[in-house]
Amino acid sequence: MARYTGPVCRLCRREGVKLYLKGEKCFTDKCPVAKRAYAPGQHGQNRKKLTNYGMQLREKQKAKRIYGILETQFRRYYEEAERQKGIAGENLLRLLEMRLDNVVYRLGFANSRPEARQLVRHGHFTVNGKKVNIPSYEVKVNDVIAVAEKSRQSEKFKALAEVATTVPKWLTVDKDKMEGQVIALPQREDIDIPVNETLIVELYSR
Repeated sequence: MARYTGPVCRLCRREGVKLYLKGEKCFTDKCPVAKRAYAPGQHGQNRKKLTNYGMQLREKQKAKRIYGILETQFRRYYEEAERQKGIAGENLLRLLEMRLDNVVYRLGFANSRPEARQLVRHGHFTVNGKKVNIPSYEVKVNDVIAVAEKSRQSEKFKALAEVATTVPKWLTVDKDKMEGQVIALPQREDIDIPVNETLIVELYSR
């Protein structure tokens, strides 16, 4: 599946906020956003005031980059969100949050969403006892996501199991068993990403 493979810190600098794409590095003084809080490139320090369209575009780009999704797939998520009952913007964020790679990250089994995506692709997780290696797999309420039996002895997961994790209220986690469960659908107040989803809806409604 297609994905962005370039330097991810440039993405954070372009958006002007931390998107937490590099895990622990994002919380240190080495974070490029903290050192160079302007867009990359020759004219990065000469940014002009954004138009309404520019603001809408930037919100869409932030959401895509946070969840590691390219344009065609993101558009499909939006179209599905629009078909569902309720507010399209909130539906969109809910669909993105229910991706398996995001849930793995939210449960604390990866330091970042890109790392969670890679771990899922390599077959380190099961859903309801069955191995799933598709990062975009949509988990459902009551699904149990667990570290695969063969992966539990790796130093990576042993180290993560020892780190205290605060999970959103729509999830529960048992680090001793190396598993978590989806207990409810995420609500907007549970989704702590710096995105104004209303602007994304306005962009696609143009």
